[in-house]
Amino acid sequence: MKSRNSIKLTVAIFLVWQNCSTKSASAQGANTVTATVEIKSVTKAKSSSATTAKQSSSEVVLWLMPVDRAAPAPQIPAKHPQLVQRNKSFEPHLLVVPVGSTVDFPNRDPFFHNVFSLFDGKRFDLGLYEAGASNSVRFDRVGVSLLFCNIHPEMSAVVVALGTPYYGISDKMGAVTIRDVPDGRYDLRVWYERSLPGDLKSVSRVVNISSVSRNLGVVAIPENPGFSLTHTNKYGQDYTPPPTQTYPHQ
Repeated sequence: MKSRNSIKLTVAIFLVWQNCSTKSASAQGANTVTATVEIKSVTKAKSSSATTAKQSSSEVVLWLMPVDRAAPAPQIPAKHPQLVQRNKSFEPHLLVVPVGSTVDFPNRDPFFHNVFSLFDGKRFDLGLYEAGASNSVRFDRVGVSLLFCNIHPEMSAVVVALGTPYYGISDKMGAVTIRDVPDGRYDLRVWYERSLPGDLKSVSRVVNISSVSRNLGVVAIPENPGFSLTHTNKYGQDYTPPPTQTYPHQ
């Protein structure tokens, strides 16, 4: 009899746990905001008319700022996010962090690197550091920081520091998911590396989030046809081409 009662109690506990888990998952899903990003690239055809084509829609950052109340302080990650220097590139290329986060920059290449950002956002210069070494930067102000290496012109990365916990990054299909968003009015803001600031500002708008309105629909973003990753070094000068190896004739 005791064995049967024990089994019944175990089953009852499991059913209660399952019910609570289902409600928790349902509540979490109910607080999720979704959107779909489409990148529109405009090019000039031979006939001088403009044509529009759908491009890869990854690495677009969407975030929500409450309109009628202050945004809750985003949680600083206990483990530092990393931008790894490997194969003469930054991994990942785009990093989104809560403002106040410290980012580590480990050098995993067998040669020297430098990391600097002298534009909008966090300004810093880590100088030269050798293979196996690591430096850190605290991104203590909201904004977009464009990062480069003063030795290798092909290296670039972006750190976006946000003052809100409500943000998401689009995947290759343009899908964006922003979790744990309470009902309310929000200012929808967008950032994309290959768009002009004015175009991004025109995409921003006030949205109402409620139990019946949690899909922001399609967010169409014009791509800057003149975008280029070409940049100057930290002294505002062109990079010096690598020396050409020459050998004496026999």
